[in-house]
Amino acid sequence: MKLRVLIIGLVWPEPTSSAAGWRMLQLIDELKKISNDIHFACAASKSVCSHPLDELNVITHDIVLNDSSFNDFIADLLPDVVVYDRFITEEQFSWRVKQLFPNIVSVLDTEDLHFVRRTRTTAFKTNAEINYDTPDTFRELSSIYRSDLSIIISKFEYDLLINHLNIPSKQLLYLPFIESEISNETKEKLPDFNSRKDLMFIGNYIHEPNYQTVLQLKKIWTSIKKRLPNTQIHIYGAYASQKVLQLNNANDGFIIKGKADDVNEIMKQYRVLVAPIPFGAGLKGKFIDGFRNGLPNVTSKIGAEGMSAENWGGFIAENGTDFVEAVCKLYEDETEWNRAVANGFDILNNQFSERIWSGILKHAVLKIYENIELHRNNLFIQKILWQNGLQAVKYMSLWIEQKNK
Repeated sequence: MKLRVLIIGLVWPEPTSSAAGWRMLQLIDELKKISNDIHFACAASKSVCSHPLDELNVITHDIVLNDSSFNDFIADLLPDVVVYDRFITEEQFSWRVKQLFPNIVSVLDTEDLHFVRRTRTTAFKTNAEINYDTPDTFRELSSIYRSDLSIIISKFEYDLLINHLNIPSKQLLYLPFIESEISNETKEKLPDFNSRKDLMFIGNYIHEPNYQTVLQLKKIWTSIKKRLPNTQIHIYGAYASQKVLQLNNANDGFIIKGKADDVNEIMKQYRVLVAPIPFGAGLKGKFIDGFRNGLPNVTSKIGAEGMSAENWGGFIAENGTDFVEAVCKLYEDETEWNRAVANGFDILNNQFSERIWSGILKHAVLKIYENIELHRNNLFIQKILWQNGLQAVKYMSLWIEQKNK
């Protein structure tokens, strides 16, 4: 069976800039188990950090938003499966795809649930309770309902959709990060406790939780520095704005380092990853990278969400005092540090191993493709939304197209 798979990207993947970038490359690897005829189309501009997808034998296409040229493009391509990169892309393009190919298998890659991220941001800034009753929630849930399958990266988010928002389970696929197992030989080659020094944080600053995390670190750095006077903290991350750069204070040991070109080599230098993340969603790629490189962490409940909080690869702390105490203990106590490193390896090997997850996406997509009518049977909300729910987006797009002309 030779299928043609089209991925419509919100942006071109940047695996060295964000976890979303290398997550997309993981999904491409999994989609290759279905077909070797993979296409990636995107309306965004490429950057110097964009991954060369042609090296992965993925055919790339530039497309235009709110333009009927996309209809011509997809009519010529004749895909069997379309993967939308986040709900915004599904809103923009799915109605055009549906008009031409009503029986195409539609897959939504949520990356993380944006409405969870946004409602938590609002709650944090207003010091209020989380309220999911928002337009963002309804937009993203509508996209999930319209899609035949939505990929969910976090256990927490999967549970939220199934048990609290009543999304049919056959429309959801829990698929976390997929990682190679860490062998004993690999573990032994990593630098040990005494070969490492200093603290680090890393995050893409397009995502506000990362900036807010750096602000949290700035607030508690004085307390950490008093306890660990010979220690520095190094802040890495792509797309650092001026408000991030101005936090640099070399005299105080709070150093803004900028983009990390090789996160694996960098992480091997440090003793503790510090991330008091105040809000956010999904899984945190920085911890996966850390565990892989023998780097334990101290974070918040939000930071560890979606992974096992039992036998965490470090400590989970919810206030500044506890956080400082945990950082100092992990930094100074070699026994605790070795325990945390071992727990990190266990988390990777037991929860994210390719031995467990490789091929799951192929199985789910082919099952739908082989009998799409059976899959869509009784998905009444999906039918209602396709009948009426996307008309506003459709006609707004058509209006923009005419206006542009």
